[in-house]
Amino acid sequence: MSEPGITILPTRKKLWFLQLESEERSALVATFAGWMLDGMDVMVYSFVLPSLILIWHISKGQAGLLGTSALLLSSVGGWLAGLAADRFGRVRILRLTILWFAVFTFLSGFTNSFNQLFIIRGLQGLGFGGEWAVGSVLIGETIRAKYRGRAVGTVQGGWAIGWGIAALFYTLFFAVLSPDMAWRAMFWIGLAPVVLAVYVRKNVQEPEIYKEATILRANHPSTNKGSNLTFLKIFSPAILRTTALASLVALGAQGGYYAINTWLPLYLNARGLNVTHTGGYLLVVILGSFAGYLVSAHLADRLGRKLTLILFAAFSALTIFLYTIVPISDTATLLLGFPLGFFPSGSFSPMGAFFTELFPTAIRGSAQGFSYNLGRGVGALFPALVGFFAIHMRLGHAIALFAVSAYLLMTLGVLLLPETCGVELEENKKNAIV
Repeated sequence: MSEPGITILPTRKKLWFLQLESEERSALVATFAGWMLDGMDVMVYSFVLPSLILIWHISKGQAGLLGTSALLLSSVGGWLAGLAADRFGRVRILRLTILWFAVFTFLSGFTNSFNQLFIIRGLQGLGFGGEWAVGSVLIGETIRAKYRGRAVGTVQGGWAIGWGIAALFYTLFFAVLSPDMAWRAMFWIGLAPVVLAVYVRKNVQEPEIYKEATILRANHPSTNKGSNLTFLKIFSPAILRTTALASLVALGAQGGYYAINTWLPLYLNARGLNVTHTGGYLLVVILGSFAGYLVSAHLADRLGRKLTLILFAAFSALTIFLYTIVPISDTATLLLGFPLGFFPSGSFSPMGAFFTELFPTAIRGSAQGFSYNLGRGVGALFPALVGFFAIHMRLGHAIALFAVSAYLLMTLGVLLLPETCGVELEENKKNAIV
């Protein structure tokens, strides 16, 4: 009880990220930075695409294939990295994937033909896919259930920061360098993630739940034989339905996202916007993207994973339809850029936590890596399909066709999966061994 004349002010509650423990914070910083640099390296291609079409005289179909090559192989890289993370540890494989995609992004700047860039971008995709698969598992297992949705969703927000960095370099390089040198410089900045690999090695630890699962499996007689085939259990009768539906969710989110964003700079150029104006319009999209990641991350903990995913998928489809099909002015295009970034990007925020909670620890890396990246592999076809269909129809109509279809598939997958919000990843013999 307070003394007469003395008022005790209520203490202000700390922001959620200030309540994290040191290991949680380190994992959050590392995965956020990783996804930020992933976003920078991957979205560079969308900015250099118009220049490559002019300089190398390639078709829209070939340009779409360049985007698809990286995404297809990223699906393979994600699954392989997930398998390796279950066997060798989350942190070690995370470091390897960061170094891999940084080096091959850098090497892309030295290519001189369609075929060379096709191969190098494919190899870059292996590391890009692996970084998400391992980073998502690491942050999902490290952060407690109370903050998991917000933390994993916030990590996704790093993508928008990286995209924004790429947009700034795009505006700068194409203003001061010749087009042939500017697109190369865009790829050369992709070496920056090497610094992150050093941080991960010094500051990030394996999640306790993974270490406990490793000990349990090592001491359990039934796992000593055929342990190398543990990953096949994601196709077992008990898990297969979840694996398939999670893959459908990932396919929808990524197919829709890449259908619009791979072609967005070229779409804006087709409206008669120059490099400076295109950069300005894209910055509005990027600001919306960052806001979408953060808002969706909070909603995933408040409304649940499923409702949040369905709402963002529905509004993504609606926004893309309005942006690409309905005749609108340049001012309306600028303003609509914010929801165009907000909803498609926000569709990803609940996904990492959702997938982490759907699968048991022993196969979590394999299952998340496979599901997310199978979705990415099929979704990777969408940029190429948009490019080929754009030969026979308007680019905006082709984008809308594949993006809206993708978000309908995403909604179907979400509806058929269980809600997992609040699930604790408690370790025991059953979920460690499967």
